[in-house]
Amino acid sequence: MQEPIATPALSPASYAIRGLQDVLTPVLAVYSEFVENNIQVTLRLLGGDGDRWRPHVKTAKLGCIMQQLVASGVTNFKCATTLELRTACRAGARDVLVAYPLQGANALRVREIAAEFSRARVSVLVDSAASVAQWSGSGVGIFVDVNPGMDRTGIASGDHVELQKVMDAVLQARLEFRGIHYYDGHLRQADLRERTAAAHRGYDELLELAASLEKSGTPVREIVTSGTPTLPCALSYARFRGARFEHRVSPGTVVYGDASSIELLPGEYGYRQAVLVVSRVVSHPAPGILTADAGHKAVSADAGVPTCAVLGWPELVPRSPSEEHLPIKVPAGALKPAVGEFLYLLPRHVCPTVNNFDEALIVAKGGITRIERVTARGRETPLLAAVAR
Repeated sequence: MQEPIATPALSPASYAIRGLQDVLTPVLAVYSEFVENNIQVTLRLLGGDGDRWRPHVKTAKLGCIMQQLVASGVTNFKCATTLELRTACRAGARDVLVAYPLQGANALRVREIAAEFSRARVSVLVDSAASVAQWSGSGVGIFVDVNPGMDRTGIASGDHVELQKVMDAVLQARLEFRGIHYYDGHLRQADLRERTAAAHRGYDELLELAASLEKSGTPVREIVTSGTPTLPCALSYARFRGARFEHRVSPGTVVYGDASSIELLPGEYGYRQAVLVVSRVVSHPAPGILTADAGHKAVSADAGVPTCAVLGWPELVPRSPSEEHLPIKVPAGALKPAVGEFLYLLPRHVCPTVNNFDEALIVAKGGITRIERVTARGRETPLLAAVAR
């Protein structure tokens, strides 16, 4: 049975936008004041030190938001695609880790971008000795990817032998070893104490791995951990404080927020939801059902159904979407928004939702201030020789 998504402490009045009558829907709305709030909240949690944050810009996507991060003293980023890398470098990033095991033409393109933006420090992930040689002579830095149990990429956290094979390949290729990447994004327990205990057990293993490298004569200069769900866990892990290596956290979703992060971060942190999808009711097809123009081509369905919450209408429950249609269940006796009425939708997963849009409305003080391209949406031209310079 589909249940509504909880949206605590969200005031519909603070998200209302003037002048929507001439706006084509669905549309991505980015609330610049709330973005700034979220940046400052994160910096406060990190003791005011922007150097401790390496946000994954798969969330931010907009070059102007990356510039806003840089202006706030956050200049170390993570990304997954060559377009995100290029956008981050253009935005003024000082140090970018491509946190994805790129191969073939993708790796060659990273080498090109690293040469083009020589003032930025570009690093990449490797998780096998065989993947090291393609970076030889490139000047990029190397992070070893460690699998914390998410089972997407990386060397098993307890496999010291495989780690040493990779390190031998890095040294043989005369590449710079930058550190260890450890993304524990699978830890999403609702109980923060349970999530923290699981994360800390993983961090203990991670530091054992780092210690084995140190003993073999390879210093570990940086360890990157923690997306949004495990940010509180990393902040409370005492062994990260005062360590010989630089520890950086990499939450990206916190910049915008979404329905999932509300439930996973302590409310006292003070994060605000900074991105909504504005849609219109387009039909009343049956009793107890309305349809909005925000199917999965607008609000991503990758995190499940309901894909979003309807701000100010907690009783409305979005059903499974199609490409352009979002059917919404209206309980018996509840008020049904009229055809043509605007609905403000809070995505369950904001990152791929942002990626659905070519442009975004930038909103401040209840008004539309400008329209910005979603600069890092999608990918670059697929033919390496044809990529626009």
